Amino acid sequence: MFISTAYAQAAGGADGAGALMQFAPLILIFVVFYFLLIRPQQKKQKEHKAMLEAIRRGDKIVTAGGLIGTVAKVVGDDELSVEIAEGVKVKVARGMVSTVLSKTEPAKNDAKEEEKEEETKKD
Repeated sequence: MFISTAYAQAAGGADGAGALMQFAPLILIFVVFYFLLIRPQQKKQKEHKAMLEAIRRGDKIVTAGGLIGTVAKVVGDDELSVEIAEGVKVKVARGMVSTVLSKTEPAKNDAKEEEKEEETKKD
């Protein structure tokens, strides 16, 4: 009387277009996430890695801990000696450098310029 009879839904055909339309929102969400989150993060990581590889002696840096100092010596591929105060040097892992505040000229260019100056002085 008050309860109606429940009938099972008729089984639809398993066609390819119906299955694709079910996954379309998920695919769309993944594409949006890729362009708004994943791709910019990868680009930022690539730029940071290039910045770390380009650190030279004399560059003014900020570490991840917030220390500001000047690179006194590049000890190895993964280590820097940073002067944080006059006469105070600390060793810092290269990966812990967050930003480079000021860059110095490449050492190779300076050496070449000095050689040119010496040659011009001799003449």
